[in-house]
Amino acid sequence: MNICPLCHSTELVTYHQDKKRRYEQCQICQLVSVPPEFYLSARAEKAEYDKHENSPHDLGYQRFLSRTLEPLLARFEPSAQGLDFGCGEGMALSLMAKARGYQVENYDLYYANQPATLTRQYDFISLTEVIEHVSDAAGLLEQLDKLLKPKGILAVMTKRVQSSSAFSTWHYKNDPTHINFYSEATFTWLAAKYDWRLEIVDKDVVFFHKPS
Repeated sequence: MNICPLCHSTELVTYHQDKKRRYEQCQICQLVSVPPEFYLSARAEKAEYDKHENSPHDLGYQRFLSRTLEPLLARFEPSAQGLDFGCGEGMALSLMAKARGYQVENYDLYYANQPATLTRQYDFISLTEVIEHVSDAAGLLEQLDKLLKPKGILAVMTKRVQSSSAFSTWHYKNDPTHINFYSEATFTWLAAKYDWRLEIVDKDVVFFHKPS
């Protein structure tokens, strides 16, 4: 029996099935997830990431990241300390922040695996196109909550589930490294669990505000 990666409920129902994978939806937190038998090995997962060409000098990629970074930095003074969790090989977001006078540390399991980075607390944490890749959703959110200072902001960029009919033709689900899919309902559940305030910033960007 599978359990929900986020709330650990066993109340899962089939949400969609295609030629490659099955997708289940939790009836408690509404997360749509891929069962573990469809997970890639760590080696295969990294091989997929190595194909990405997310250069910090790519203006298109900078514009993409700026939809998270700009509203995030607007809420903080340059003295604030940030963390880009899952920064990727190019570490583009931290370089963009540095150009604006902000200090952002980098952490990535494959490209910037510095455990000491995860022993401090931060005023803000960004996850741009990261949360959908992480199998232990519950463990990730617990870790991020501990890393975030009171009154801090967790900025999450990921495309959101809209409906089962839209999901059937959704290109986002076809990436083999995408295994957990979040909706506004799931983010609302998360905010209630951690006593965060949810702010919908963009079609694929949400901010969680941690209370003081």
